[in-house]
Amino acid sequence: MTTPDWTLRRDPQGPLQLTTADGQLHTDVLPVRAFPLAAPGEGLSLVGSDGHELLWIDHLSTLDAATRALIEEELAPREFMPRIERILSVSSYATPSTWTVETARGPAQLVLKAEDDIRRLEGGRLLIQDGHGVLFEVADRFALDRVSKRILNRFL
Repeated sequence: MTTPDWTLRRDPQGPLQLTTADGQLHTDVLPVRAFPLAAPGEGLSLVGSDGHELLWIDHLSTLDAATRALIEEELAPREFMPRIERILSVSSYATPSTWTVETARGPAQLVLKAEDDIRRLEGGRLLIQDGHGVLFEVADRFALDRVSKRILNRFL
């Protein structure tokens, strides 16, 4: 972990403020991940209110805990993604179909418009986009219960 030549803090009104190495203060700074799905801990840009990049961070792991927590706190509301823990039922094995699922935040329903709306990622991870554009995550499809696996396999 290296000490950056810049500082990030929260303004008393809420937005982030970045002070760069040259002492310049930038207000209303937003963190933006370059690869939010494939590599969430790598490649992050701090963007100014004009939409231009002010600073590039190669790896979040290189930052001190307080700065990393501040960035992750700012990203959390914009990166809401319900995590499916169980698939309880589907209305049909043909698409479109309505899925009733149990998420980490409670029960939910999603409409799967096409099998192509299920994206396979490394390590058994899946992203399922419902008919409203909301992304649901399955952290590890191989770790799901037997009923969930059987339902899911009909769509993969």
